[in-house]
Amino acid sequence: MRDFYPPIEPINKGFLKVSDIHNLYWEECGNPQGQPVVFLHGGPGGGIGPDLRRFFDPKAYRIILFDQRGSGSSTPNAELKDNTTWDLIKDIETLREMFKIDTWVVFGGSWGSTLALAYAITHPDRVKGLILRGIFLCRPSEIKWFYQEGASQIFPDVWDEYLKPIPPNERHDMVTAYYKRLTDPSAEVRLTAAKAWSKWEAATSRLFVSPEAIDEFDDPEFALSFARIECHYFTNNAFFKTDNWLLENVDKIRHIPGVIVQGRYDVVCPARSAWDLHKAWPEAKFTFIADAGHAAAEPGTKSALIEATDAFRNL
Repeated sequence: MRDFYPPIEPINKGFLKVSDIHNLYWEECGNPQGQPVVFLHGGPGGGIGPDLRRFFDPKAYRIILFDQRGSGSSTPNAELKDNTTWDLIKDIETLREMFKIDTWVVFGGSWGSTLALAYAITHPDRVKGLILRGIFLCRPSEIKWFYQEGASQIFPDVWDEYLKPIPPNERHDMVTAYYKRLTDPSAEVRLTAAKAWSKWEAATSRLFVSPEAIDEFDDPEFALSFARIECHYFTNNAFFKTDNWLLENVDKIRHIPGVIVQGRYDVVCPARSAWDLHKAWPEAKFTFIADAGHAAAEPGTKSALIEATDAFRNL
């Protein structure tokens, strides 16, 4: 089993203005002459953290991480205006050009896998490899599973907490009901909804529930950006033209070396999506982790991801 590389600090960091209102926080870590890789975090709205640098050999990789619009240290926090999948893809290209990188490895998990696939489909000539985890294709069936009915069968106790901010007569469409509250004029209403939404995901993300993860998702600033931006994207079908846009366009990336890592007991992004991607893209290496849920830091998933980054060091 592989474990994280030792902790590292950025060799460079700063902010990049990408629109009239949005400024992205970014970090550059590792070897400035190494294999370029961009890390795409989950959510959307999740943000980056120090451990995410540690999936990569710092002697071999030039590691670029950033907080997507409205997330983490990017400003303004939790902002929904000018915040779409296509804006984020444009931001990735702006960062690539700023760092004078021709092609790079793209690493993404959960929503990060969605964005990585969308970016690669849009700019296949800029992607030399894809490492994906906890596959999320942002199809209506996936949203319905996690936010409306399916996952409640496995986590009924936590589901009841998720239901609390929504009156019974609105529970037939939880995403719409939450969006109404997450965009309410009242800061108290927004925060109550944001904490309940965020804690639902935190409590269901691992095979063994992590109290520390739940506490992290309970932080007001994190919860607001995470819940508001997620619900904004899900309400808008991730701004894709069709419900199955990623799989419909996967032929554009089948020539790119790829690795897909999926926890067998992932409740947040169930294995069906990863399997559908595997069938559409059989050239990519596919690995089920038998004793893992959704989180990247679970031992089997973490090990498989580090094996993948090691394998891609010299692409």
